[in-house]
Amino acid sequence: MHKTQVSDIPTGTKPSVGITPTRRDWVIVALLLVFFTLNFADKASIGFSATQIKTDLGIGDSEYGLLSSGFFWLFAAGAVGIAALFKWINLLWAAPVLMLAWVATMIPLTMETSFLVLFLSRMVLGFFEGPAHALCQGIVALRFPAEKRALAGAIVNAGSSLGPLLSAPILTWIIVKYHWHAAFMVLIAVGLIWVGIWWFVNRGKMQMFNSNLPAGERIRLEDTSGRADPNGGITVPFYYYFRLSSFWGLGILSFGGYIITSAKTSWLPVFMHEGLGYSQELTGTLVTLPYAFAVVVLISSGALSGWLIKRGFSSKFARSYLTAFALIFAGVSFIIFSSIDSGLIQSIFVVAAFSINSVAFSIAFAGAADFLPAKQRVPFFGCIIGFYSIAGISAPYVIGLLVDSASSVEAGYGLAFRVVGVAIIVCALLGGSLLDPEKSRRKLLAASAIYASRKEN
Repeated sequence: MHKTQVSDIPTGTKPSVGITPTRRDWVIVALLLVFFTLNFADKASIGFSATQIKTDLGIGDSEYGLLSSGFFWLFAAGAVGIAALFKWINLLWAAPVLMLAWVATMIPLTMETSFLVLFLSRMVLGFFEGPAHALCQGIVALRFPAEKRALAGAIVNAGSSLGPLLSAPILTWIIVKYHWHAAFMVLIAVGLIWVGIWWFVNRGKMQMFNSNLPAGERIRLEDTSGRADPNGGITVPFYYYFRLSSFWGLGILSFGGYIITSAKTSWLPVFMHEGLGYSQELTGTLVTLPYAFAVVVLISSGALSGWLIKRGFSSKFARSYLTAFALIFAGVSFIIFSSIDSGLIQSIFVVAAFSINSVAFSIAFAGAADFLPAKQRVPFFGCIIGFYSIAGISAPYVIGLLVDSASSVEAGYGLAFRVVGVAIIVCALLGGSLLDPEKSRRKLLAASAIYASRKEN
């Protein structure tokens, strides 16, 4: 008797409890890991190339900071706008299209270019990379039952740290030996190879539009396990979520985490090379340490949060306070390493400071899932992405302005990272106090009852 397997089901079908993922499903997870790895490798590529770019274009630190922020200018628009199309567009088809869009935006960077062209290409790249996370998690949700989905999703999310971790020494070597243009040629080549492998693995499974699928099989980025949604009774209008303190708490915690993310991808390699005096080759190796530890922090903090929930701790404690504590530790680490002389102790705090960013996007987001109905998670998280992407726009530019305005490079970095540390601590304290999943769930259920009674009357 043939056993039902995920790969036997047409793309877009809701899997049910008991479906066994096949080898092909795990191959898709591996390809999505590479997809996400490339997503973060090209985010970090400008940071690895910073010294040569500033020399070639004749720009200072403030202009470089503006250039780095360009990636995030349209990031939120892409995250919300393109992700909204996933209701109609087949996700298996959308993945290679996004990759080809990334490749196209990097082509102008393989030759001599201007500041304006480089800035615009980064803006467009950010627009097309905005929906990457929703895309990956949507594909995982369709192919894996609930009991295996968390593992598959965690493997894919590891690409956010593996991207810079694996690419830093390789791209830095290419940049030093050849030129920063060559690094983008390599990224383009790898992207095209990925598209070819993806098409081969998924051949025959990639209708362009979900409307071509049988009725009831449209792709939805929601809980597809077949189990009852514990928050399915929440039926408030979407605008009501903006009235929750937890919305703003999650946004502020994520904002603090994204300050670290944007500072890490834009300024960490430059700081280690120009601020601490390491050679560019050694910088390419040392910069991998925060990304390596970020993987450990991400997995261990997620396990700790789950353990606390099982032990009976409130979601407020296991999600909000745990995230806030991690961010406070990161902020204090920023202040310490920017206030002491270079050496082993400073290096330890540098690694600690830049390793915490992923916590806000795992633990805190899990807290939001505790009170959100499944059908509202994607648009809710899209709004959070739009909010925290402001940190990606502002943080790199502000750091550049502070470095440029100081009496020396060392003094500029010291001031900039102390300001960053204080900002992260403020976000942690404020966001941690506002995010309260249990309270928000009670409020949403009460509001749903009121809206239901109004409809009956």
